[in-house]
Amino acid sequence: MLAKRIIPCLDVKDGRVVKGKNFKGLADVASPVDLGSFYSKCGADELVFYDITASSEGRKLFTEVLTEVASKVFIPLTVGGGINTLDDFDRVLKSGADKVSVNSGAVRDPQLICEAAKRYGSQCVVLSADVKRVDGGYHVFVRGGREDTGIDAKEWIKRGQELGAGELVLNSIDTDGVKKGFDLQMLTDLCSDLKIPVIASGGAGNVEHFTELFKKLPFVDAGLAASIFHYGEVKIEDLKRVLADEGIEVRRTK
Repeated sequence: MLAKRIIPCLDVKDGRVVKGKNFKGLADVASPVDLGSFYSKCGADELVFYDITASSEGRKLFTEVLTEVASKVFIPLTVGGGINTLDDFDRVLKSGADKVSVNSGAVRDPQLICEAAKRYGSQCVVLSADVKRVDGGYHVFVRGGREDTGIDAKEWIKRGQELGAGELVLNSIDTDGVKKGFDLQMLTDLCSDLKIPVIASGGAGNVEHFTELFKKLPFVDAGLAASIFHYGEVKIEDLKRVLADEGIEVRRTK
């Protein structure tokens, strides 16, 4: 059995890490360089860096901040925000990313997934889907959760896998920042039959939520969270100790 991964997420706006609720009400948290360095040292398995306003502002990702973060991080680094072309992939990878996350850009041009997978390998292409319940279904949202595409999320995720995405991050807008637990129903409905690794994002509020996630949904490969780690509400070392005690395979910190 592969070890379950614990992944902190840095939502970056104007060069600072921010956090909100349901993708709104963003508050300043810290320097992404300081936080990235901290997580690299304290047992995180990977780190995700999102330039969260790049797509909505119609600009490229800020590579200056990314380069500085990458220089301090010694765990796999996934980067997203404003990724619209293969040139964007190239620029971000050269800035220190190990994997590139695509969202709005892939919705506009699905072939971007296929082309990137062919050039860099599927393991480098992460499909990030921001999903919310709408009229009894699940819709894909873009532009930082601001715009409802009307696209059926299950069909889009399946297509992304077929086009060559090597991993999926499912971001539940409904549970983002609410801290009442991961969106188990959404994960089950959309991801239970996928063949690629699934990362659950949105809703973690305590250690028990991770235990519940991995025990109830064994197909989920990783749990991603932000504020509970940023504010010290949950320490990654303590979280992994509890998961191991519950019989869940994790990579233990030294």
